[in-house]
Amino acid sequence: MLILPILAAVSASFGWATGIVLAQRPAKALGAFEFTRIQLIACSAIVAVICSALGYWPSVKWSYWPSFAASICVGIVLGNLAMIECLRQGGPMRTELLLSLKAPLVAVMAYLWLQEVPSGTDIFGAGVTLLGVCLAVFFGGNEGSDSDVTTGRMAIILLLGVTATGFQGFGFLIMKPAMLAGTEPLAASAIRLLGAALLISVIALWPAKTFRGHSELSPSLLGWVILPGFIGYGVSSSLLLYAFANFDAGIAAALGSLSPVLVLPILWQKEGLVPRFQAVCGAILAVIGTAIIVIF
Repeated sequence: MLILPILAAVSASFGWATGIVLAQRPAKALGAFEFTRIQLIACSAIVAVICSALGYWPSVKWSYWPSFAASICVGIVLGNLAMIECLRQGGPMRTELLLSLKAPLVAVMAYLWLQEVPSGTDIFGAGVTLLGVCLAVFFGGNEGSDSDVTTGRMAIILLLGVTATGFQGFGFLIMKPAMLAGTEPLAASAIRLLGAALLISVIALWPAKTFRGHSELSPSLLGWVILPGFIGYGVSSSLLLYAFANFDAGIAAALGSLSPVLVLPILWQKEGLVPRFQAVCGAILAVIGTAIIVIF
């Protein structure tokens, strides 16, 4: 039944949108580094258990270890740190919108690195996405929303968002040879998460104030850190993998990129404030641009 993979992809988008809204409060409380460290350790354990249960480890092509290492350092550790700091300073709506730039940024990197020449349609889609992001980020803010309040300069928020998107896109792109060689996607995710958890735990041993949490970690706060990570890494990733396996990959990717739009009704439900018209239009344009790139 085609309805199941379609629902899976849309549910994955909803999960990521929900996760980033839930992550804002604990990320502000702990700081980007401590939040990322705890979430990576917990989520890597969860995904590793799932991989073990499904027997995916033998599929890993270890000869591509340089790709795994680069993906871990750049895509997971640096990408997640930049994303969480963007979330802390800019809020979930702006973060999701900036992350929607991943498709055009990956297309640029694929052109520079793999000599994959983008088509006119790809360039048009990238332009539509960029237009939507600019419209929503610069004109779609809602001053009455607690989640939409910025705590940093817009230039810094934009830099963090674009950096996070570029790093995460690089982390996925550099894994392409290993995936084409037969490595199961979930096993690749588990290795990336486990490696990132180890690396960030070693870095945390350095006695620097930057690496310390801003607040004392209570059991309740720990739960709020792990929950959005489990939703994103465990539930949403698995749903999107199911959609990729049972439906057209391009359409599945487009349906899995709806979070910039879906985050708006979630924030509306959370705070009772109607999103601004510019934010809605910008989010829709960002999703349409991504769909143009991945489908056509």
